Amino acid sequence: MGHRGLTRRSLLGAAGGSLAALGRAPRVLAARAAPPDRGDGAAAAPRLFEQPLGRLGPGLATVSLEDSADLLALGWREPPGARPELRFQTPAGAWSPWAPAAHGAHEDATAGSARGVVGEPLWAGGTRLVQLRSRHALVGARLYAVDASDGAGAARVAAAEARAGRTAVAPPLAEPQLEAGPGQPPIVARRFWARGECPPRIAPGYGAVELGFVHHTETPNGYFPGEVPAMLRSIYVFHRFVRGWNDIGYNFVLDRFGRIFEARAGGIDEAVVGAHAGGYNTCSTGMAVLGSFMSLPISTPARASLQRLLSWKLSLHGVPALGRVTVTVDPAGAIYSRFPGGTEVSLPRVAGHRDADTTDCPGNILYGELPAIRTRAHALAGTPVQATITTLGGELVGTLTLLDGAPLTGQAVTLQSRSVSRHGEAVQERPLAQVVTDAEGRWTLPEGPPGLHRQPLRALFGGSGAYGAAVSEAIPARPPEAAPAQAPVAG
Repeated sequence: MGHRGLTRRSLLGAAGGSLAALGRAPRVLAARAAPPDRGDGAAAAPRLFEQPLGRLGPGLATVSLEDSADLLALGWREPPGARPELRFQTPAGAWSPWAPAAHGAHEDATAGSARGVVGEPLWAGGTRLVQLRSRHALVGARLYAVDASDGAGAARVAAAEARAGRTAVAPPLAEPQLEAGPGQPPIVARRFWARGECPPRIAPGYGAVELGFVHHTETPNGYFPGEVPAMLRSIYVFHRFVRGWNDIGYNFVLDRFGRIFEARAGGIDEAVVGAHAGGYNTCSTGMAVLGSFMSLPISTPARASLQRLLSWKLSLHGVPALGRVTVTVDPAGAIYSRFPGGTEVSLPRVAGHRDADTTDCPGNILYGELPAIRTRAHALAGTPVQATITTLGGELVGTLTLLDGAPLTGQAVTLQSRSVSRHGEAVQERPLAQVVTDAEGRWTLPEGPPGLHRQPLRALFGGSGAYGAAVSEAIPARPPEAAPAQAPVAG
């Protein structure tokens, strides 16, 4: 289906009862020019609209949409503690279950301010009729909608493809391949779902991986495989343009078919700072399973992939899947946290989002499964390795050990620099030197030429025998030294 002009109204509110304000025209918040038509009918870029609703409720409200909306979210200014619900009509004419329009820590950090609360998005797959209900009157209500299928409805498109027996092209896999823990699972490259339409706002930040957070996306569970790329594009649009984040919040996303997707840009093997766990993003990696798991378990393929992904990612960064770690709550994200900013908090190495933030994520059933998931991820990991790098007395020094501190002797370690382009969508680690560990698992290297630290440096152990790969935390790039002041020229 061809791309349509950006001035077309894609949502119309139907006035009724207390909903006289629904006739206002929607605002286009974000829309990108369509990429070149690839001949597969998928040339349209996602578009985001904000539909003002005015004052809602209390009670039931019905909103009619002119175009189909693939993703929906409700926002309101007051009261910040309201708990409205939302549902939509499916293409078959049935109503979806009622879903909470706000999820604790998933709400906007500006609750109570002029902007108010922005609830978590709900995947609709293409709907034209939405119902809202609330026990409290909502002031300044508005509906956010993302169209990721050029008005066709992503669920309808995916269902038609399934009926036609269309065979999807094997998606490209993310690089590099580093065989840590149980071996690197297949991870679908970001470019497969982003299609060049979802650029990060700025280059990614890098921190450390000390634990992994498990999330769910609070979306319906019965989606088609073909819907998933549109789901990810829609979540990106919502996170980027409604939440105001720099990119999609999660580092990885898994679907019910067991597929793992590279989500936030910056490198699957790097400690990319996400936006998935307020107060803890700089010390963690975040992986979300598409679906709602308050009352249902995740699928068997999703569970197997989650266990393998956790085992691989934590092992790569020298972190065990069992046990706990003490981290400090980042004041910048403490509004979401269960603990005040600056507090030292003990968390499981494999944590549910609710362990750290005020939310019910990842759902009651999935949260109850985490002990077994941790145990399985630990068993898959084998014998993880930990690599370090730092500067000391004008030299680069580092270690290579097992997690209990036992040294790995006579092992080759590669020193790499990192370069980032396209705001993190292209990341390259370039080898600079190779060292060998001594009897104590240590290595030393003179810092070398002045330009060595112009880019971040890390140590990579590529694996050997029974030991898998490991990467160190990076040493940040040094700013260029200031040029010496020159004497003024006479005359």
